[in-house]
Amino acid sequence: MSTTTEDFLADDAAACVPVADESTGEVRVLSERCSTCIFRPGNPFRTTMPSRIRDMVADAVAEGGHVTCHSTLPGSAPADVAPAICRGFADTYGHRSLALRLGAAVGTLREVPPPA
Repeated sequence: MSTTTEDFLADDAAACVPVADESTGEVRVLSERCSTCIFRPGNPFRTTMPSRIRDMVADAVAEGGHVTCHSTLPGSAPADVAPAICRGFADTYGHRSLALRLGAAVGTLREVPPPA
């Protein structure tokens, strides 16, 4: 599955999809960066849309939130893939994310593989 500009710029509401399992409280975070992670050097979105990425990350950090991996968003991900926090964001800004800090504190973080 390839990622397009339209996928990346999907409605902001799609980026706010739940990354926690309602029944268990587990917070899903990718176990590694997806192949098209915006935090990977050389990612084309870093050069074609640097202000969009910068603003998205700054907003997430300012709000104590997170960035959901674009390859796990409904409509972009395979049907059996649930939304998860971007590994690149977690590695870089995880200490600023309430979901990641709380999940780590209470033992409810669940690493999931990136979609194939």
